[in-house]
Amino acid sequence: MVYSNIVEFTENVCVFELRILFVGDAKHVSNNLAPNLKLSVNEIFKLHNLRNLIPMSEQKKVAVVAIGGNSLIKDKQHQTVQDQYKAAEETAIHLVDMIEAGWDIAIGHGNGPQVGFILRRSEIAHKVEGMHELPLDVCGADSQGAIGYALQQNIQNELKKRGIDKPVTTVVTQVRVDPSDPAFQTPAKPIGTFMEADEATQRKETLGWNVVEDSGRGWRRVVASPLPVEIMELEAVKALIAAGVITITVGGGGIPVIQTDDGVIGTAAVIDKDFASAFLANEIDADMLLISTAVEKVALNFGKPDQVDLDQLTVAEAKKYLDEGTHFAKGSMEPKIKAIVGFLEQGGKEALITNPENIGRALKGETGTRIIP
Repeated sequence: MVYSNIVEFTENVCVFELRILFVGDAKHVSNNLAPNLKLSVNEIFKLHNLRNLIPMSEQKKVAVVAIGGNSLIKDKQHQTVQDQYKAAEETAIHLVDMIEAGWDIAIGHGNGPQVGFILRRSEIAHKVEGMHELPLDVCGADSQGAIGYALQQNIQNELKKRGIDKPVTTVVTQVRVDPSDPAFQTPAKPIGTFMEADEATQRKETLGWNVVEDSGRGWRRVVASPLPVEIMELEAVKALIAAGVITITVGGGGIPVIQTDDGVIGTAAVIDKDFASAFLANEIDADMLLISTAVEKVALNFGKPDQVDLDQLTVAEAKKYLDEGTHFAKGSMEPKIKAIVGFLEQGGKEALITNPENIGRALKGETGTRIIP
């Protein structure tokens, strides 16, 4: 519940007392609180940013929490759907700790391993039974539903255990990318299973796949990893968050789509989930971007005898370490740092990196790596 007292709209449109009991309950607001006001709730929101109407002491902070797809898979011996559900159950405990501490959260998640499994099933079904193969964008949509379901149900169950009445939902999210993004000219994101050279050649010739030899382990398909340009469901996501709904969105970085004369269509690409989560955080003016990963803190010289764990990092320091090119592993920590730098340079307030089990302690400043402008 949120409350505010006197609201004076610009240009003397109207002055009235607004008491919003359930944010987003348009009928309640328009019929009961301001019966003479000839504005819809959407128009009210346009005239005044809702968060600016609420006293600072009553505002809840909003965070975007990005969870890695690998966070749902403990190791190679625990990859089944049941194993992933169990991991989601554990993750939900830490997310609800954050909610109980007073945060409203939007949750992004990775889907790399899960999409790999979906593609593998599709490939086997095609080879053995002649079943049609699944396009990559459809695989992404499938993973958003499955992972969203696991997170959503476990968060709901954990909230119920603690007596917290708060809704949770998953939004199948499309993210528009620019077809002229340079990433489309140099596809480099490996997806799917390893292939022999002859199969890779056949797929390239018949399906137009880009394929590369991967470190002596075989051939793999590679696709572009463009930057997000627009979250197609952004207004729906904003409305849900404003209403206090825990919202799971931009799963796997979002389903990549491109604009055509007839609308948007899916494209074979993978958007980095950290960049998509950072983009979302800027779009909703989040107070924090929290990236949950496999390590407790960001480190220099990771895994070496002279490893140095970092408690805090400024944007200038982060850019310096990125430029040096030896501190953050490509494909793991490097994109996380780049995404956070972008978030902070676009007006973000602060970011935090830690592992799921330390989210609560990191929010208290006891661990994790805090990145500031």
